[in-house]
Amino acid sequence: MEKKKYYINIGTQEISQIQFGNNKDFTIHATEEEVFLLRETLNEMYNSDIVSFWRTHVPYVPYHNDQSNDEYDDGIKSVFQTIHKLGDEETRNHIESMGVLDTN
Repeated sequence: MEKKKYYINIGTQEISQIQFGNNKDFTIHATEEEVFLLRETLNEMYNSDIVSFWRTHVPYVPYHNDQSNDEYDDGIKSVFQTIHKLGDEETRNHIESMGVLDTN
């Protein structure tokens, strides 16, 4: 499959082939299937974030015992790993400098 260039903004969960505004936090080269899987992970993160929002209104459930927060954290790690794998050199270097990947 042909790889195309995509611009990624994790904060807005945007994946675009068109560079516009602030969507160029990271640049990747990916197949449609790889982008689909990345989109699925971002969607799962969004859903976990919504559940976490509603959980904040229940004061007796502490953050560290909240499964939706763990799912969000796992999702963000997965997104960074995928972007690192598919990213151009600048993207890979930037993610490595952030220290968000397990290097053990």
